Amino acid sequence: MTDLAAHGAAFARALTGFGSNPPVVLCHDDADGVSAGAIFGRALARAGYGPVDVQVIGRGASAWSPATRESLASRRPGGIVVTDLGIQAGDIVPGVPTVLVDHHVPRSLPDSAGTTVISGHEDLPIPTSSLLAHACAAALGEARDLAWLAGIGLVGDLGARGASSDFPDVMAPLRKTHTAKALREAVSLLNAPRRSASGDAGPALRLLLRAPGPAAVIAGTDPDATTLRAARTEVRAALDAARGVPPRFAGPVALVLCRSPCQIHPLLAQSWTGRLRRQVVIGANLGFRPGYVHFAARSASVPDLITFLRERAPELGPDDQFAQGHRRATGGQVRADTWNRFVAALGFGPEAQAA
Repeated sequence: MTDLAAHGAAFARALTGFGSNPPVVLCHDDADGVSAGAIFGRALARAGYGPVDVQVIGRGASAWSPATRESLASRRPGGIVVTDLGIQAGDIVPGVPTVLVDHHVPRSLPDSAGTTVISGHEDLPIPTSSLLAHACAAALGEARDLAWLAGIGLVGDLGARGASSDFPDVMAPLRKTHTAKALREAVSLLNAPRRSASGDAGPALRLLLRAPGPAAVIAGTDPDATTLRAARTEVRAALDAARGVPPRFAGPVALVLCRSPCQIHPLLAQSWTGRLRRQVVIGANLGFRPGYVHFAARSASVPDLITFLRERAPELGPDDQFAQGHRRATGGQVRADTWNRFVAALGFGPEAQAA
């Protein structure tokens, strides 16, 4: 069962180990991630930990990278909260208390006494990172006005129907104030900047750090809200072009290829699952980042896509990321030569190879 109160209590205990300097929050760049980041930023500031710096870790970056470590270490934060960016071993910054709040399948488990893990991946139903963040915020004080941000993350990861069926106690009160249509529209806009060619989700995060509700995301007229709408128009045009390419088939896999600077491969894979219900659909973007192939796997019939991919994994190099995320929504980013070995082993021919 999902015990959100227990997760919140664990977070409150972890904060007692933070230093006197303001903490830093690192979050993923999708709707769930920026919502979780905004919840933590706002709740920690209210609780007297501010000013809190919330940063998006976006395309091609990692919270565990040397660049992130160097940047944070120079600022001497009192603690670090990392949300929706996965769980793995290794310190973000050695000696700085860290809390990992996440719902993905862990890549590895931290072994440092200074790291607290708040994970929902074994809960039933599995909460989103933003819902975990809201439970953490509620453990610090009044947080009912931040519940809509958790709703954004739930709809972003589970869809409006899945969010309502899995977490009715969260969604039912929200639906009295915010319609499902408004939440879906806000999610669409918040996801657009990270999927655009620029990949900059900063406008989405800034908007959520100050917005009173989804209406401010949808109808906002400031530069950040305008950027979200322009990004969505860009991504829609790229996706419409890619949908005209038919899938290729090999055994249980349907492969849909595109070449785009926009992050449309997850949307492309998802768009085919309704018509290819027996296949695992892989949307692969050969033009997203030079030297790499980014891909997403979705399926209407295979419940554990991480296991499906790992059973077919090629030999991976140190820069390859493979079969990460959720069991029902996974993918990766691998070097072109790794990708070529992967699709060849699946049974695809030269037409699926990256140059």
